[in-house]
Amino acid sequence: MKPPSESSPAHPASDAGRLELALRASNEGIWDWHTDKREIYYSRRILEFLECGDNRAPNFFLSPHESVHDDDREEFVAALGNALDPGGPELFAIDCRIHTGSDDWRWLRIRGTVVRDRTGAATRIAGSMIDISRRKAAEAQIEEERHRLKMLIDHVPLQIYFKDTDSRFVLVNQQMAEWNGKCAPEEVVGKHDRDFFAYAHWKEAFDDEQYVMKTGKAITGKLEHETRDDETGDTYVLTSKFPWIDRKGQICGSFGVSSDVTELVKAQQQVAEFAEELARRNQSYEEEVQLAREIQQALASSQFPRIGATGNRLKFGARYLPISGLAGDFFEVVRINERTAGLLICDVMGHGVRSALIVAMLRGLLEKQRHDATQPGAYLKGLNQGLSSILKRADATMFATAFYAVIDLEAGELRCACAGHPGALVLGPGGVQQLAAQRDQRGPGLGIIPKADFPIQKLSLKEVDRLILFTDGILEAENEEGEAFLDKRLVEAVGERREESLEQMLDGVVATVLSFSEGFDDDVCLLATEIPK
Repeated sequence: MKPPSESSPAHPASDAGRLELALRASNEGIWDWHTDKREIYYSRRILEFLECGDNRAPNFFLSPHESVHDDDREEFVAALGNALDPGGPELFAIDCRIHTGSDDWRWLRIRGTVVRDRTGAATRIAGSMIDISRRKAAEAQIEEERHRLKMLIDHVPLQIYFKDTDSRFVLVNQQMAEWNGKCAPEEVVGKHDRDFFAYAHWKEAFDDEQYVMKTGKAITGKLEHETRDDETGDTYVLTSKFPWIDRKGQICGSFGVSSDVTELVKAQQQVAEFAEELARRNQSYEEEVQLAREIQQALASSQFPRIGATGNRLKFGARYLPISGLAGDFFEVVRINERTAGLLICDVMGHGVRSALIVAMLRGLLEKQRHDATQPGAYLKGLNQGLSSILKRADATMFATAFYAVIDLEAGELRCACAGHPGALVLGPGGVQQLAAQRDQRGPGLGIIPKADFPIQKLSLKEVDRLILFTDGILEAENEEGEAFLDKRLVEAVGERREESLEQMLDGVVATVLSFSEGFDDDVCLLATEIPK
C-alpha cells in the first residue's frame, strides 16, 4: 500500500515536506495499517530496519506475531490488544525486538496513533518506528555494571551509606543495614542516625556531616564511639565521610564508609598496627601500579632488533599513545634470525588493570610460542590456546585482537595472519593495500575459540616497500560530528606520505588523525617497517 504523499514528492515548504525532512533527521520510519487488511505500509527507512524489500516485509501486527521475539511477544500482544479494544487508548506504544531479513533481532521503538470509528472500534493505526538497538545494548550494559557495583557494595565487609542534606539515609549497603539491626537496606532508607543511636553519638555524627557539606572537606579515619539505647552494647567504627556532589557541582548530602574496629579499639596496639599495615599496603599498591606503568612504557620503547646485513637492514618505527596509565595495546618485534623478523601488534579488550594483566600474560606466551615464530598461523594459534586456557581457569571473559607478520628477507616473502584485528597496510609500487581485508582471511580474536585456526596470507617482498600495523584507536577517532576516521582515510594518509622517511610518515599519520578528531578515545599503537631494496 502506498500513501498519496509518495505519488508526487512534497515541496520542502509543505507540511508533508517538513515531515519527511524531520523523519529523515530523526532516523525514523513511518508505518500505516488498516486493521481490516493484512497488508501494511512501511516507509523505506523501516524496510531498512527490517532488512527486507516490500514483497518480504512481514506484517508483525498480525497473529501469531512470529516476527516478534519470544521474550517480548506477550507484552506486544497485550499492548496491541489494548489498542484494538474499543475502549482502549489513543496511542499504541511498545519497545520490542523484531526479526530481520538477515536472521537477526533488532530493537524497535514503535509508536502509533489509533483511529476509531463511531463505535470506538480501531480501524487504522499509523505511526513511526526507530531503531533503538544501540540504546538497548547500552542500557543492558549499564544495568549489568550497576548489578556488579551493587554486588560489590553489598558484599564488601564495610558499611557504606549515602545521606541527604538532613542526614537521612538515601542508600545503604547490606552490611550497613545489618549493622543497624535490619534485614534489608530498604528498612534503613529514610531514617536518621537518631533512630538507631543514643544522642551522644548521633549528634556528633550529624555535626560532622553538616561540616563536610558546608566546607566541602572530607573527614577521614575518624574513630567513632557508637552508643545505643538498646542492649546491643557499644561499638567502635573507623569512619570516613565525604561531600556528596552531583555532576553540576551542587551538594546533595554526604556519603561515608565505616568499618567495625570494636575489638581493635580494645587493644590500642592492634589499632596502631592495623593502621600502619593499611598505609603500607596502600603505598605498596601504588608503587606496584607505578612499576607496572613504567614497565609498559619501557616495553613500548623504540629499541628494535637488527635484521638484515649492514647497510641493508629492516628499518622500524613505532608510536605508542596510551589514554590511561595502564594500556591494553602493545607491539613486539621478534628477532627470529639474522634475516627474519616477526612483527606483532595486539589490542586487549578494555583498559586499566584487567587489560594490563592480559597484556602481561600474552607477553609471557610470546616466548613460549617462539618455535612457531616463522609461521603466523601456528604462532597465533598457540597464543590463542594459551590465553583461552588461562581465561577458562580464571573464569574470566576477556579477549584480544592481534595481527602478526613475518618479514623473511632470505625467502623474499611476507607472511601474515590475523586474529580479529584490523588488517595491516602495505605500501608498495602498486600503491596502498590492506591485508586480511576479507572475512575468510581473518580468524577470531584471541581467547574466544580455543581451537580456532588462523589463515595465512603471503606476499612477495617485491610488492612491499613498507608495512604498517596499527590498532583500532586510530580508526575509531571521531570528529565533532561523530564521524570515525576509518580505514579509507588511513590508507590515504599513508599513501600521501610515501616519499617521506618512516619516522616522518608515522608522525604525519598521527598528526592527520589528530587534525581530524579532538583526540583519541582509545589506546593507539602504530608499528611500521621499511623493506630494504
